[in-house]
Amino acid sequence: MNNKLMRLAPLGGLAMLLAGCSVGPDYHGAPGVPLTAKFTRLPNSGVSTGQAQSQWWLAFHDERLNQLIVKAMQHNPDIDIARARLQQSRAALAGDQAQEMPKLDATGAMVRARLPETGTALPISNPVNLYSSGFDASWELDLFGQNRRTVEAGRAQQEASEASLADTQVSIAAEVASNYLQLCGAQEQLANLQKNIALQQQTVALTQQRQSRGAANDTDVHRLQTDLENSQAEVPNQIAQINEYKDQLAFLSGLTPGALDNLLSGAVVLPAEPQQINVGDPVDLIRRRPDVRNAERKLAASTATVGEHVADLYPKITLRGILGFSSDTSSEMFSHGNESWLLVPMLQWNILDFSRIRSQINVAKAQRDEAEAEWRKTVLNALRDANGSLSRYGEQRRTLVNYMTVETMAGQDERLMKQRYGAGVASLIDVLDTQRTQLNASQKRIQSQTDLALDYVALQKSLGLGWES
Repeated sequence: MNNKLMRLAPLGGLAMLLAGCSVGPDYHGAPGVPLTAKFTRLPNSGVSTGQAQSQWWLAFHDERLNQLIVKAMQHNPDIDIARARLQQSRAALAGDQAQEMPKLDATGAMVRARLPETGTALPISNPVNLYSSGFDASWELDLFGQNRRTVEAGRAQQEASEASLADTQVSIAAEVASNYLQLCGAQEQLANLQKNIALQQQTVALTQQRQSRGAANDTDVHRLQTDLENSQAEVPNQIAQINEYKDQLAFLSGLTPGALDNLLSGAVVLPAEPQQINVGDPVDLIRRRPDVRNAERKLAASTATVGEHVADLYPKITLRGILGFSSDTSSEMFSHGNESWLLVPMLQWNILDFSRIRSQINVAKAQRDEAEAEWRKTVLNALRDANGSLSRYGEQRRTLVNYMTVETMAGQDERLMKQRYGAGVASLIDVLDTQRTQLNASQKRIQSQTDLALDYVALQKSLGLGWES
């Protein structure tokens, strides 16, 4: 048997020489994309190109928001789905790697049988005992790298699944923050609306008193009552919107509706976004965004798949070996003379199937071209997304400044009217009118502040922030 193994040594040496040979295109990274030296929509203030912060939500300094994002990262169903898909890709890669190893099957059997009497003079013990065991080994020599290309594609698919998980984390963090900020804004607007309703009620009551004395007409009373009823009609919709935000946050955290009502009670003030944020540069953006990484890894996998199909054009050599032992007594089964063996080098070559194989190669090449186009599209979309988010964030900062100026002026008018009322040169209705004007200005400022916070979240998402390996 040792002599037979020695005869196969040259074939094994050839396999070792060809071990590094893999047909098909080698992947050298994604093709270059021209990147701008800096973002073209960078605001004049409040934004710099310093290193961006991954856990951007910490800049709000809001413990409730931090707890919600932690809950979502641990229990969100979409993240659990992405984790399960990552485990599938890891298991598939382990199976691909196992194909490179030799396969060995072991068998064993014991037979006990009674044979019919034949009348022969030869002594036969009855019943007959037979013991056998054997090993069946096979190993496909990966001469042209088909198995290595399979493993290469599987590893790239696993890394694409990792990027997909990270992309899901980015989306969930942004969605949780957006719903929480809208909840806070809606609660603050509800409180402001209720203050406005109280002032309108006072104005209606005073106008009715003036009407009774003949100092006001029915038209004045009806107009004020209409404004009051319109304001009161907004309250149920605002409360319903608040409850929807709470239920959405519970869903994102993998909980049932109402499960977070206690945690979210009392959140009536919008957390202030940071005055200064860092966004990095386009190169950092392309390197960091998980969707770009996912597209790049899919491109690598499709490139390796081309090599898998090209290898089908070449012959395959499989080494098979069988070693068996048999005896009528278990104690002598492994004795010399009871062994049997077989060594079979097998050559397989689909010579008459080249047309089908070449069509599969062409399909794989076209799929690789599609993956490259998808990668380019993802890169360009990432750059567009980031520049658009920067533009919206910068313009919304300017809008908020304008609304804050209007709110300040309305507050000054209210204080002056109160002074005139104290001096006896203005009526209480005049004071209430200026207060309602100031509250209306506050309502617009709250909405603008909410929009700015949402634009901040959208900017962080467009930068690919919010994931951890």
